[in-house]
Parts: sequence; C-alpha cells; structure tokens
Amino acid sequence: MNLQQRFQTSAVVLAGLFAGVSASAANWFPYMVGSTEPAFSNAPPKNVSYTPLPKASKKWNVCVSFPHMKDAYWLGVDYGVTEEAKRAGVKLQLVEAGGYTNLGKQISQIEDCVAAGANAVIIGGISADGLNNLIKSVSAKKIPVIDLVNGINSPDISAKSLVSFYTMGYSTGEYLAKKHPKGTPAVKVGWFPGPAGAGWVEAAHKGFMEATKNSALKVLDPKYGDTGKEAQSKLVEDVLQANPDIKYIAGTAVTAEAAQGIVKSRNLAGKVQLLSFYITPGVYDGIKQGQIMASPADSMVIQGRIAVDQAVRLLEGKPVLKHVGPKIFVVDQKNIGKIVKDTILPPDSFSPVFNVN
Repeated sequence: MNLQQRFQTSAVVLAGLFAGVSASAANWFPYMVGSTEPAFSNAPPKNVSYTPLPKASKKWNVCVSFPHMKDAYWLGVDYGVTEEAKRAGVKLQLVEAGGYTNLGKQISQIEDCVAAGANAVIIGGISADGLNNLIKSVSAKKIPVIDLVNGINSPDISAKSLVSFYTMGYSTGEYLAKKHPKGTPAVKVGWFPGPAGAGWVEAAHKGFMEATKNSALKVLDPKYGDTGKEAQSKLVEDVLQANPDIKYIAGTAVTAEAAQGIVKSRNLAGKVQLLSFYITPGVYDGIKQGQIMASPADSMVIQGRIAVDQAVRLLEGKPVLKHVGPKIFVVDQKNIGKIVKDTILPPDSFSPVFNVN
C-alpha cells in the first residue's frame, strides 16, 4: 500500500462524517478535502479546507455529461452540480448517455454541447481513454474540461474532482480481510466490480484484489456488467447458483441493492453478507436496516459541487485546486447513526434536474 492510499484510508473519520455543514445547504463549505499537488500526480493528497467562489462573475454556460442516470449514485452527483450551478449563478445543461456501452453517444452529446456554446465541459467519463481525442479537440478551443468522479487519462484535462476508486475498492477489501485474516478458514467472495473497461471499475478492482490477497478470502473471478439492476441481478443469480457456499457478495451499489431481494428470496439472509464499494441512498438504507454490511463513502454530492466551482475558476482565471477529492471513510452499522446524511447523499425527495437557467 503506497503513501497516498495509506493517507486516504487512515484519514480521521470525523473529517468525513462531520464535514462542517449539511451539503444540502447553500453554504456547504468550507469542506475538508484532499488536494493532490502537483495535480494529476501520485503524490499523497494534503488536507485542505475547500471554499468555492461566492458567485460567478457572469452567467457562464456549463455542459455536464454523465454516463447514465440509472442509479442513485449519479442522481447524487446531479444534485451536486445543479445545486452548485444555482448557488454560483451559472447556466448548466446536463446530458446522460444511457449506459456504459454508449461511448459514441457520450462523445456526440458533448460535441453537441460544445457546438451549442458551452464555455466549460464537466465529464463523468464512460471510458478512461476513449474520450481522449474529443477532449483534445475541446481543449484546443480553450474550453476547460473537468474530469468528474470516474477518472479520465487524457493529458488535456484541466482539473479533476474525484476520489481514488483504487482506495474505494481497497477500503472494501480491507474491511473484509480484517474479518478473515490469513490462517483462518477460507470463505468465498463473489466480486462484481461493474462495467469492464471503465476507469473507475479497473481501479476499484485493483484495490479490492490488493487488499484481499493476503487473507482467508477466496475471491471468485470478477463478474463484469453494466450498472443496471437487471444486469447486476442476473450476475448475482448466476454466481449464487454456481456457488451455494458463498459467504459474501461485494461490488457496485447496484449489485448490493439488487442482491438484497435475491438473498431474501433464497432464504440466505444472514448466510450471505453484502458490501458495496461506494454508497447510494439504497446502500445507506440497507446498512441502516442491517441488510448490507458496509460501504465506503466518497461524498459524490461534494464532488459535483467542486467540479462546477473548478469550471468557474478556470473560466475566470481565478486560483484553482486542480486535483481534489473528499475524504473516504467506511460506513457500517457501528457509525451510521452518527453520520450527517446530507454530507454524503442527496435528499430523499430529489429527482433528476437536467437544466439550470
């Protein structure tokens, strides 16, 4: 485990749990984050108190592109970007590509956004490398491009608002490995990292496997698939059918949410435990109800807010932290009662917003 990963996983839990103010409030800041300097390097992030600009100097036109809006994770990021656009006083248009197999659609949506006059583009990328040519051409037009949540490898990115999904995967694997150290009886783990080829998936997979390799956990071959409920449900059903002695199902939030009903219908409650490597309202509720064991939280609402502020700062030539991410901490039944929910998730009443005028 390198210094950056150790720094993130050992961060003081209270920094994440009680980050000052409710993220749903207009004054969500200051917020404790990790800032990587130099930006886009593997240097360990430093603790920084993040405060956005009070207001934008003009009504900039910001385009935001998501892979999809099929699960509550991206709904939370939507809440972050749209609420921050309202607070900052900028115009925002959000497009979503419908799923991780639709790279071509994401590219064409972003091209349309730029053609329509976007001043800045914020991208939750479908692919770590598949958007590179597009980003190069957008950047050449002096349009800032912000990498949000998923991770993009392009050298032409202007800023990043994201956490290490390696650390998210590592945190989940470490949580399990501590329960089943090397030398104790072997237990089987079904592992569902998400859609193959996505940068965040590969990073989470690498972290999970690294954390579990020197333990009593026998991690089955990863089952890759789109983060739709139907796709994940089928994968979980297949793995349970083939491995009646399985002890854990770990994977995406959609995996954990879908598996709750499957485990219950097969009378496996208490015999098969569920974990997610990122948190959504469904996972949060599952932990609270005792149906999901644990999940790291990456405060997706804050990631969305910071991306909008980074865009405004870049457009206005103001000082900008170019590589920022909220602290990661694991939520389980022991600490969930102490967490200020709005610092990590959108309000229960929130529904998708695609335009801020």
